[in-house]
Amino acid sequence: MHTVWKGAISFGLVTIPVKLHAATEDKGIKLKQLHSKCKKPIKQEKVCPICNEDVDSKSLVKGYEYATDRFVVVTDAELEGLKSDIEEKAVEILEFVKLKEIDPVYFDKTYYLAADSNGSKAYALLRESLAKSKKIGIAKITIRSKERLAAVRVLDNHLVLETLHFPDEVRSTVDLPQITNVKLTAKEKEIALSLIEQLTAEFEPTKYHDEYRERLEKLIKSKIPKNAEQPSNVVNLMDAMEKSIASIKEQKKRA
Repeated sequence: MHTVWKGAISFGLVTIPVKLHAATEDKGIKLKQLHSKCKKPIKQEKVCPICNEDVDSKSLVKGYEYATDRFVVVTDAELEGLKSDIEEKAVEILEFVKLKEIDPVYFDKTYYLAADSNGSKAYALLRESLAKSKKIGIAKITIRSKERLAAVRVLDNHLVLETLHFPDEVRSTVDLPQITNVKLTAKEKEIALSLIEQLTAEFEPTKYHDEYRERLEKLIKSKIPKNAEQPSNVVNLMDAMEKSIASIKEQKKRA
């Protein structure tokens, strides 16, 4: 499993060496843009519309658009100077809270936390303490130069880290239409609650699957020519020997 981040969890005076692994993967089928004439992928070229010329990576700088078509340039050296001394080295647990206190809207991406060398005992200590207290740790971590808020919790006897959105990243519901003047009868409420009760079940994720992706896979498979050869670097030893023998016999006949 690919390691996304390597460092340590710290809470109080306890330090736990860990590795971070992505817990999920995008199974979506990616379709490339092809030229309709030759059916080959097109190139995405970088062109400056003002200078009307191609731009290579050496000619690029980073900028922030503070007004329409007006930018300030930020150098790599300036960005480097903003980085924390503990960047990509520590998951600093700030406090412990109950999981139910965090609304799901704050959750972003899940990572597995695996114990690194010489960290097994401290890892087990934190895991057991979280499980017994029924709490999760609220922490900060920097991944790929971006500081993230995160929750450290227990899942299937392992520690996992859930990145969280900061409060100012969650949009307010103030601008949504407010439904306040609708009158519901007691009978309507009773029927709705009864329907919910009838459809209530234990969550089993294996029951659900991506129907669109399955249909797309089937469509793509139907379009692949039946005699299309799959590229392979593995040579069948028996075929190779039989061809060699046949070649030798042919040479002997000619001789």
